Amino acid sequence: MTERRPAAHGRGAQINPPNRFETVRRVDDLEQLEPDDEYFEQLRDVTTEYLTDESRSIISENDSPDVPFRYSLNPYRGCAHGCSYCYARPTHEYLGLSAGLDFESKIFVKERAPQLFRDWLARDAWSPELIVFSGVTDCYQPAERDYRLTRGCLEVAAEARQPVSIITKNALVARDIDVLADLARDNLVVVNLSVTTLERSLCRSLEPRTSSPEARLRTVTELSEAGIPVNVMVAPVIPGLTDSEMPAILQATADAGARSASYVLLRLPLAVEPIFLDWLERNRPAEKPRVESRLRSCRGGELSESGFGQRMRGSGEIATQIAQTFRVFSRKFGLNRQHPELSTEHFRPPKTSNGQMRLF
Repeated sequence: MTERRPAAHGRGAQINPPNRFETVRRVDDLEQLEPDDEYFEQLRDVTTEYLTDESRSIISENDSPDVPFRYSLNPYRGCAHGCSYCYARPTHEYLGLSAGLDFESKIFVKERAPQLFRDWLARDAWSPELIVFSGVTDCYQPAERDYRLTRGCLEVAAEARQPVSIITKNALVARDIDVLADLARDNLVVVNLSVTTLERSLCRSLEPRTSSPEARLRTVTELSEAGIPVNVMVAPVIPGLTDSEMPAILQATADAGARSASYVLLRLPLAVEPIFLDWLERNRPAEKPRVESRLRSCRGGELSESGFGQRMRGSGEIATQIAQTFRVFSRKFGLNRQHPELSTEHFRPPKTSNGQMRLF
């Protein structure tokens, strides 16, 4: 059972599903409070809390065959963007919190991220290879405007000439064009900008605290004009809701200056499933049966699939049609090119955070 509550302002999730690791759960008896309008208004105003994360390492290692990188850097846990479909939501359950409203309102900040990154790159054991910023939560989410941890890590990467790839759906990435352009001159960076929909109203409810579609397109242009390669991610593709937009998204992003494109089919692992279904029921009830039906047709009759090789693309007739549409239109708009592998030849170990230099 999931807790029903009045819709929170500006949030993608409207529920806090049970934490799969917890055996005890509190459920508010909201029916007894129907006349209390003041209390219900308080429930609608969910404040974002920023909590210090004392992690002693900033780099995560990945061994999934579906993910094309080994190392990722995430300055934040949780994400205030609040995308109702976010596959990273269940990671908050490891912190004793919910994948729902907790994930987007309780953000853990790794305030020592640049220092930790510097010390990682300065290790004798580090052999330079690609590091991805935002393998889990968005490194340019709203917190970055004040904390500037992503920028700090980029400055470390620029000093060390360390190749990085960035995944984001926030126009804030354009703030750091100066550092990104410096990295791009040595083929050390590519920015992957996610565009889910071009429909403003859908974006506002589906991804409530992300940049608007128009702002993302402007960002593609700004980055491209600065010589920074941009790969557009049509992600996630939601069958029955956003899949029909794929040709328009590819054309708009190509016109804006993107060099390449990729896509990922909607994934609903663990607690993400009830959160997204609740979002559909509240925001797009007429489309809910169609979305569920088409998603099941792509997932072997289920709403989610965790098997390697299938979870990113799905299977079946509709999944095949989506893949064919992507191939045809990415080729038509010149987005079927692959960016050359980022360079590691310029790498030079940085000083450690305490100023220690190497002997050799």
